[in-house]
Amino acid sequence: MRMSMRIKHVVVLLAMAGLLGAGMGTAAARADGVPVAYNYSFWGDTVSSPAPYLPAALLNGRDLGVGPFKEPNDLFVTADGDIYVLDSGNNRIVVLDRQLQPASVIDSFVRDGHADTFANPQGIFVTDDKEVLIADTGNRRIVHLDRQLHLVKVIESPESELLPANFVFQPVRIAADKAQRLYVLAVGVFDGFMEFNADGTFTSFIGANRVRVDPVELFWKRISTREQRSRMVLFVPTEFTSLDMNEEGFIYATNGDQWGETIKKLNAHGNDILRREGYFSPRGDIRYTASAGPSRLVDIDVADSEIYSVLDAKRGRIFTYNGDGHLMYVFGGLGNKRGEFNTPVAIERLGDDFLVLDKALGEITLFQVTEYGSTLNEAVRSYYRGDEERAVELFRKAVDMNANLEFAYSGIGKALLRQGKYAEAMQYFKLSMDQRNYSKAFQLRRKEVLREYLPAVLSAAMAVTAGLLLLKKLRKMLRRKGAATLE
Repeated sequence: MRMSMRIKHVVVLLAMAGLLGAGMGTAAARADGVPVAYNYSFWGDTVSSPAPYLPAALLNGRDLGVGPFKEPNDLFVTADGDIYVLDSGNNRIVVLDRQLQPASVIDSFVRDGHADTFANPQGIFVTDDKEVLIADTGNRRIVHLDRQLHLVKVIESPESELLPANFVFQPVRIAADKAQRLYVLAVGVFDGFMEFNADGTFTSFIGANRVRVDPVELFWKRISTREQRSRMVLFVPTEFTSLDMNEEGFIYATNGDQWGETIKKLNAHGNDILRREGYFSPRGDIRYTASAGPSRLVDIDVADSEIYSVLDAKRGRIFTYNGDGHLMYVFGGLGNKRGEFNTPVAIERLGDDFLVLDKALGEITLFQVTEYGSTLNEAVRSYYRGDEERAVELFRKAVDMNANLEFAYSGIGKALLRQGKYAEAMQYFKLSMDQRNYSKAFQLRRKEVLREYLPAVLSAAMAVTAGLLLLKKLRKMLRRKGAATLE
């Protein structure tokens, strides 16, 4: 009996040791710098996910040999991989090549024969021709330099009947389309982005956010006196927080409306055409505590194939969506570990990798794509290009690596739908809870079945009808014959 009790004690101790060891192993893995990655299920539950990206390098001005970055605010990566770092506190732009080595520093330009400098610039955009546009916020202007860094024009103090008489121009973000029209996010402007012609003339506003009214506040305003109403909060549209432009000239933007549509895709008329066909509208985290509140999106980056990523400053996370609005993956966070941030302010893609700029620390974190992230990216690209067979193959590979990825089942279903495999597509739409596309596949399958079997069914029906008519006629003939015999 004593021996059996000792054996039981040993088994219990070994089990406890195993649990502790597993717990310590998990903690070590997290402390090692691997960011926690997750996704959301159809029911809104947080489900674990393989890491789509891993931190690979940490860049700062001191290690690059250009002096410490001081409160940098923006990044821009050109098509050929040049990286422009807007070092706002030092009033300069540091240019890195694709190998992440310093190439040049832009801290002044010549204007009217004299050197001119920047004052706390907040935004930068580089055109396909390598022309540089700087939102020189402290100097209340936009500076346009050509690829040789010669001054093209300066936009300051725009005038228009649309602007108030006391308007102070403070640009903070900027983008340009292929027609050289400029779209500017300015401080205190609630009417949308300011649009400028190629010659620098202000023309109009585009994409204003809707005014959101608090019903309780509205009720009190209705029953209050004029003096009381003057002391109440005004109902004004929320400001945008960032913008980016894709190859087709559509503006992708984030705004501070925490309860509305925080991500928009604007066409030339300023209408929001972003597709929101995912389980939840693209907005960052959908699960959060009441005290913490929803995500605060401060930057957006648009890649190819309508893939876009947004940066949440509140929790330091990067959310990436496909063109239909499905959440592909999440990574990052706030903290002191590698791959986490203090005050993230900007994101950019370098090929299939990510660069994230931390304003407080004056650092850039390079995230390299993992096999899982690369597989999912290529699956979405293949579907976008119309290569359904490749898309199905890659989505299935992604599901093998992450069975919780319900969105991938929908991707497989859409690819099969394009291939005309409606019955098989229905099975995958059912797995992904994609009711809209399931109904579409069901209707197409029903038409397919009707086309396949309807001729045979109609032929059989006609044969049966003809047989019945012949039988009826034969019976009548027999009756008549029988009556004649009786007579």
